Amino acid sequence: MHKAAPAGAAEQPMEGVARITRMTLHEAVLNQLRDMIIEGKLPPGMRINEGQVGASLGVSRTPLREAIKTLASEGLVEILPAKGAVVRRFSEGDIAEILAVLKVLEQAAARLACGRAPEAEIAAIADLHARMMQLYESGDRLAYFKLNQAIHSAIVRASGNATLAQTHEQLQARIRRIRFVGNEKPERWAGAVAEHEEMIAALVARDGDRLVEVLGRHLDQTMERVRDAVL
Repeated sequence: MHKAAPAGAAEQPMEGVARITRMTLHEAVLNQLRDMIIEGKLPPGMRINEGQVGASLGVSRTPLREAIKTLASEGLVEILPAKGAVVRRFSEGDIAEILAVLKVLEQAAARLACGRAPEAEIAAIADLHARMMQLYESGDRLAYFKLNQAIHSAIVRASGNATLAQTHEQLQARIRRIRFVGNEKPERWAGAVAEHEEMIAALVARDGDRLVEVLGRHLDQTMERVRDAVL
């Protein structure tokens, strides 16, 4: 039976936000809040209204505050005096620095993956790419983007270096929102797709030098694609 909301409830849920039913799971709250930032439901510079966001997710302020603390440690949220938690606004310099480090990490992982990854792991990455291309053809940009990021992470994990993969994941998480909006223009999206085609071909061929070159070019071009989002 549907329970009516408590009389006098002050906060109203935000529209279009999935509610969390298992309120004791810190990761569930954290992941949902992170997605809200990536998808722009909580845009850069916005103060996180704990009452409103908590009502939207169906959680109390305590797990929400714990999630905010984690996002602050990841660099997605800033805790400011007199304002509280605010979604971090990245400058062009911030983005350039993060992409430069991601480039080094992904190129290092590329050589390792080509040399040591099992065939089954490489085949699984190629399968992710095939599914991503289907999403590109259908124009599903959000689903495409999530799979795109999963492919980058999978290539890094294929290096077999857990520390490298963990560092990469932390940095990649910081700029997901920026990278997501970077493919808004069709020509930029098409360019990124073409580079991914080259990346997978090099990985399947275990051509480490080629994969290093393509990944470097891809991440250099990413800065140009996302520039409008930070200016």
